[in-house]
Amino acid sequence: MSDRRPERLQALHRKLAADGLDGLLVTSLPNIRYLTGFSGTSAVLLVTGGDAVFVSDFRYRTQAALEIGDLARIEIDSGSLWQRLFKVLPELSGATTLGFEAHVLTAQDAGRLVDAARPWRFGPTVDIVEGLRTVKAPEEVEAIRDAGEVATAALGQLVVSLRAGQTEQEAAAVLESALRRHGTEGYPFPTIVASGPRAALPHARTSRRVIAPGDFLLVDFGAVVNGYCSDITRTFVVGAPASARQVEVYELVRAAQRAALAGLRAGLTGRQGDALARDLIEAAGWGDAFGHSLGHGVGLEVHEAPRLAKTVESPLPAAAVVTVEPGVYLPEWGGVRIEDDVALRHDGVELLTEFPRDLTVLG
Repeated sequence: MSDRRPERLQALHRKLAADGLDGLLVTSLPNIRYLTGFSGTSAVLLVTGGDAVFVSDFRYRTQAALEIGDLARIEIDSGSLWQRLFKVLPELSGATTLGFEAHVLTAQDAGRLVDAARPWRFGPTVDIVEGLRTVKAPEEVEAIRDAGEVATAALGQLVVSLRAGQTEQEAAAVLESALRRHGTEGYPFPTIVASGPRAALPHARTSRRVIAPGDFLLVDFGAVVNGYCSDITRTFVVGAPASARQVEVYELVRAAQRAALAGLRAGLTGRQGDALARDLIEAAGWGDAFGHSLGHGVGLEVHEAPRLAKTVESPLPAAAVVTVEPGVYLPEWGGVRIEDDVALRHDGVELLTEFPRDLTVLG
């Protein structure tokens, strides 16, 4: 991937200046990775108009030097990150009015920052770096596409091996093993394999339930490549022909996704994007069974801005990557969701995940 870190820091400097801030304390690890390239699990980053100071612990001395280089001043402490940070702060001339990520920092750590005895003033901010992350550079889109290809290749291995009589956990194990073999760096969220009535749980936890002939099987999972996530869902029938009701519900969800993929584009509001699928499902009388939003952003995190939701009136930017995932969930019976990742363009969408969407019987 090309090195866009300097221009990302410059964009952050401009945003801070516009907000009247001398600097920002970044504690969100995905935000730190976006700005510096650091992929570890312990760090804080202080960005001011004239400096960037990265603080981590001894475990990451070598890794920080390799991943960050000379982009930021690296401070390594064998004890407390906060003690090292407070030692460095007085050296940053002119940095007195500082922001912190209120949506990330714990109350305990925020208390360290608002200590009235200190000469600097910290105030809460929300989603400053996340706003920069919303619009994806071409190489970010390609990383998400690569993560989608890993995910769909693994799903292809699952569908040829899955049979009634296996448990959900056994199916998840096959899928997760295939994901690793195809190159995922990890799992962006716990794999969801939900069968029969449990497919009506939009975020079911994979269980020991035995998959029975005729069950719906909902599989929601993703892959990670170069730190970027994919998120895909498919719903199948296992071990017996689909019933008329299964076909009816599935084809409705399939039509809703098709309508959303055809009509979605940058410039629509999140509400308008959501309505592309919701209106069709509501017209069929199943509106109450579609209780979540149509989609969410995907990137360094599997859930990030922007959102395709009926409560969102802000426009969707070009080059954002979002999921398109309509669903219908009927308690004690089952449910269907079909989900893909797309990059938003002014004239439509660029599909980043490709796997058959027609109703398929496995086993």
